[in-house]
Amino acid sequence: MKLRKISVLGGQDKDSNPENIRRVDIRPGEVVAVVGPTGSGKTQLISDIEQYTDGQPPARRTILINDLEPGSDAPNKNLRHLMAEVSQKMNFVIDSSVEAFLRKHARVRGIEDIEQIVTAVFELTNELAGEPISLTDNLTLLSGGQARALMVADVALISNAPVVLIDEIENAGIDRLKALKILKGQGKIVLVVTHDLTLTLMADRRIVMKNGGMCKLHRLTREEMRIANELIAIEADISKLRDLVRSGDSIEQSKNNKEKRVLWQEFCSTAHLTSAGL
Repeated sequence: MKLRKISVLGGQDKDSNPENIRRVDIRPGEVVAVVGPTGSGKTQLISDIEQYTDGQPPARRTILINDLEPGSDAPNKNLRHLMAEVSQKMNFVIDSSVEAFLRKHARVRGIEDIEQIVTAVFELTNELAGEPISLTDNLTLLSGGQARALMVADVALISNAPVVLIDEIENAGIDRLKALKILKGQGKIVLVVTHDLTLTLMADRRIVMKNGGMCKLHRLTREEMRIANELIAIEADISKLRDLVRSGDSIEQSKNNKEKRVLWQEFCSTAHLTSAGL
């Protein structure tokens, strides 16, 4: 049975008041950001979705799959086990080489051309990671950023999980913008908990959390799309400077750098974002 949507039915906030948002439907190919101050309940919302809660405390939300409750004996019951999570705290504990792990996972998923998929995941991992890995590297010896890059590439190309939950990937030490773009392009439902403005504005919608409850639901505006594109361009320039410093070189003052600094200052002074927990 194909996943058509997952639905979050509102429960209650930390003061036991009903959540402002009573229902959110999320469909394949859609990216939804979860934003709000620290302690506002962002990770709890993701946890409720991952566990397919059915009115349990503390938030008492209910998660539906194709409009069916978690306890249903419907034909799509197997969809309840097709969810993947990537967070900044995750690391591999398997004593195995990168290649052996990827081959085993590909076989479990029934992929026929294992050589091709292993190569694709390996190449994508090194696009996302700051420091490249080798197929012979032991999983337990990968850095945090390398491990998360491998997880994202594995989820995108090998895993058939239709729902991907991402918790603060901006702190995972990988190319977060490229990672989100790749996952979105796979037609998956992607929910991303983030404090990162650029990631937030790459999402189709955002759920704003407050006091443990879903407070507001925003759809990306045309102006926000424009701002997102400008931020992505600015971050590309910052990335080049970061790579320059990491390689041992120094940043020399130039007319081009001065012009970019002026443009950045103008952008910050003219960008007017509505209050949405960003």
